[in-house]
Amino acid sequence: MGRRPKEITKVEATESKTAAGVTHLTVSERATQGQKARAAVPRAAHGEWAPTSDRPDPVAILEGQAATRVQELVPIRYGRMAASPFAFYRGAAAILANDLGAIPRSGLNVQLCGDAHLANFGGFASPERNFVFDINDFDETHPGPFEWDVKRLAASLEIAGRSRQFSTKQRDAVVTKAVGAYRDAIRTFAGMSNLDIWYAELNVDGVISRWGREAGTQVIKDLQRAVTKAESKDRLKAKAKLTELVDGELRFVSNPPLLVPAEDVLSTLDREELERSIHAALRLYRRSLTSDRRHLLEGYRFTHLARKVVGVGSVGTRSWVALLIGRDNDDPLFLQVKEAEASVLEAYAGKSQFANHGQRVVEGQRLMQASSDIFLGWQHVDGIDGRVHDYYMRQLWDWKASADLDFMSADLMKIYGQMCGWALARAHARSGDAIAISAYLGKNDLFDLALAQFARAYADQNDVDHRALVEAISSGRVTAQSGI
Repeated sequence: MGRRPKEITKVEATESKTAAGVTHLTVSERATQGQKARAAVPRAAHGEWAPTSDRPDPVAILEGQAATRVQELVPIRYGRMAASPFAFYRGAAAILANDLGAIPRSGLNVQLCGDAHLANFGGFASPERNFVFDINDFDETHPGPFEWDVKRLAASLEIAGRSRQFSTKQRDAVVTKAVGAYRDAIRTFAGMSNLDIWYAELNVDGVISRWGREAGTQVIKDLQRAVTKAESKDRLKAKAKLTELVDGELRFVSNPPLLVPAEDVLSTLDREELERSIHAALRLYRRSLTSDRRHLLEGYRFTHLARKVVGVGSVGTRSWVALLIGRDNDDPLFLQVKEAEASVLEAYAGKSQFANHGQRVVEGQRLMQASSDIFLGWQHVDGIDGRVHDYYMRQLWDWKASADLDFMSADLMKIYGQMCGWALARAHARSGDAIAISAYLGKNDLFDLALAQFARAYADQNDVDHRALVEAISSGRVTAQSGI
């Protein structure tokens, strides 16, 4: 079973209940919970995976998701997912959720990202204008067993490594290093105070101090260059790339199908109805912000709306970008207005406590991220289809940076995977019980090796599922639009 980490024996507290009825266990009792969970579901068991005899057709799962989406955009999703096994995996969160829901789970629940693959981590600006590294996509966030996020990350590293033609030894090293970084970080957080966990973040200095020696001089230079480039990807760059001046007023340019002004998507009456609805929703969405941020937002006026295609898995969901102007045209604000449907995890981990899935996304993001966008909020929007849709809002660009997986070396992916593992552990420590999870994982690398085994098995299945989509496109079962 292994020895209990020293860090979690430093503080002992008596059990108590707050006025809200929350039970507070002692540190030793929390560690015991982790050890009991390990006895019920051994760490080695996480390496075991094979498709069940009644496993659903993966293409049917994707078709089920497509039913509620904008039909003219669904072929873009299929085209993007068909491009490669890794692209398919990016859009296949619902398929993995089904597979994870069918196997034993630890019972140690956290707020899950729900889609913690390699490309959903990256850098962005904190409200204090510092560059931080964290999870940056929360469309599928939902409470559930911690290992589901770790498995999603581990399999993505294996699949990305295959796409880069890394050797089996290199891929195993990438995966085990990432999972080991998660385990080590959880162990560290288990020995920290609640407030210290809450304030923890991963910035450039933190990356250099933790992995600089392993990364080497060139990798650190590349990182610093990427940060400098990301700092230029702000609202003024969005203005230059996404808008043009028409009769003295900024308007979105037309770049179909990726960016299409509302007036080019809908008839005049439908456009006016949608703009009124979104404009009203933007006014109401302010209630989900703190009063100081409401005051800031009130200094901007809504001027234009466009539909924007983003991502891979979310293509086809209703996603708009709103242009607001402050003191003049050199003071633009771009708000992404993105539809939120039920998390793919909900069918396997229980119904969301939130009636509005936009709020589910926002609350999950605020809980998991060290720093969240100051304009992050939610609201219902009355659609022109006569249905009410849930949306969340945030700034479109704010120093956003992501890894270039097409050119990443094995050594760099090893470092990047560890950064992802650390960030995921910190998010789980904020929302779950780091002491119990640390006691479950233990000191040795048994869990790391098990997840490398899982990643290999699931990458094989992902190849099969990817081929199924390619064949469905070839047979005409589904229509794909490639190269977009």
